[in-house]
Amino acid sequence: MLSQPPKYPNAFSAAEIIATNEDLLAEILTRVPVRPLLRFKCVCKLWRSLISTTQFSHSHTLHHPASFSGIFVRTTPGLADPHFQFVPFLCNENPSGSPFDSLNFVHDPAGIKILQSCNGLLLCSSLRKIYKNRNFYVYNPSTNQFSVVTPSAAANAKSTPILGLTLAFDPSKSPYYKIVCVRSSAVSVLHDQIEIYSSETRSWRSSGSPFIPPFDMVFDDGVFWNGSVHWLRSMGLLSLYFDVEREVFGKMPCLPATEGGWSSPKFRYFRESGGHLHVIEIHGQCPSQFKVLELKKDYSEWFVKYKVDLQALVDQYPEMNLNYFDHFGSLSYAFVVLFLARDDDGKNKDEASLLLHIPVLKNKPC
Repeated sequence: MLSQPPKYPNAFSAAEIIATNEDLLAEILTRVPVRPLLRFKCVCKLWRSLISTTQFSHSHTLHHPASFSGIFVRTTPGLADPHFQFVPFLCNENPSGSPFDSLNFVHDPAGIKILQSCNGLLLCSSLRKIYKNRNFYVYNPSTNQFSVVTPSAAANAKSTPILGLTLAFDPSKSPYYKIVCVRSSAVSVLHDQIEIYSSETRSWRSSGSPFIPPFDMVFDDGVFWNGSVHWLRSMGLLSLYFDVEREVFGKMPCLPATEGGWSSPKFRYFRESGGHLHVIEIHGQCPSQFKVLELKKDYSEWFVKYKVDLQALVDQYPEMNLNYFDHFGSLSYAFVVLFLARDDDGKNKDEASLLLHIPVLKNKPC
C-alpha cells in the first residue's frame, strides 16, 4: 500500500505564492496584453490597485511597445456632447473593442472636447468660451482614468490668453507627462511665455523669459516628437521647436517651397507616427497627388518620404476631388487625411497606411 505524502498546514500552492507576492505578480502581469489586462482589474482589489499604479503602467509599456490599430473619429458635427467611433486600420478588424464612444468620464456642465492626443493619453478641455474658466483633463481611455489640470493661477491673475496647449508624454522614458502651454505675455503684445505643467509635481511653472515668436507661428497645433514640442508657421517658413527636458528653443528647417513659392496650404497634416514627424501639404486645385515629408532627427532638412497618387481612387469616387469654399472663405477639399500610420517594429518598416475620410464612402463596405 502506497503511503500518502505528509500534509503541511502552512504549505502554499504555487498560485497562493504568486497571489501574495506583489513583485512576482507584477512581473507576470506586465507580460499580459492591454485588453485582457484591463479585465484582470476586476479579479480583486489587490490586482486593481497594482495595475492602476503609475510604476506598473510604465513597466507594462516597456514590455509592449506602442502599435497602431486605428483612430477615434468624431461622428457628431457639433461640439456639444460629441460622439466617437473607433475606425480600425484593417477592414476585417472588429471595432467592438472601442473603449469609449462619448466623453462621459467626468461630468462637466459645459461639455468636453478633445484638444489633442499623445501616446495613448487625451488632453481634453471643457467648452467654456473663456480659457481661464475652463477645466482641463488628461484622460487615459484604456484605463478610464483621468486627472484634472487646473490652469495656472498666476497667469490667470494677469488675464493673459492661452495660445496653445501641447501634451508631452513618452511612456518609454517616464510614467509622467507634461503639458506645454504658450501664453501671451504681460510684457507686451509681441511677447509670449512658456509655462509647463508636470504630472509628477501637479503644478505649473514658467519656463525661461518671455520671447518674441515669428508673426505667423501657430501654437494651437503643437506636435510632441523626439522629446520636443514642434510648431509650424502658417507659410512653412523657419519654424520652432521646444525641448521639454532642456527647456530651450530650437529651429526647424523651412518646408520645401512649392512651384509658386511659399504660401499657405489649402490643407495641412502635421503629425507624429512611429517615431517619425510628417507633414502633408496640398496647395493646388487637384489634390489627388501629393508628397509626404519627413523631418530628419538631426533637424537638418525635410525630405520626401512617400509620393501618394490617389487618382485610381478619384476615378472611382470623383466627388473626393471636388473643392469648395468653406464658411471662412477658404478653399477646401472633399476628402481629409485623418492619419498616417507607420510601425517600424513590423516586417515592412518603410511601408505606411494612410487613413482618409471621404464622405461618399460612408455607406460603402471596405
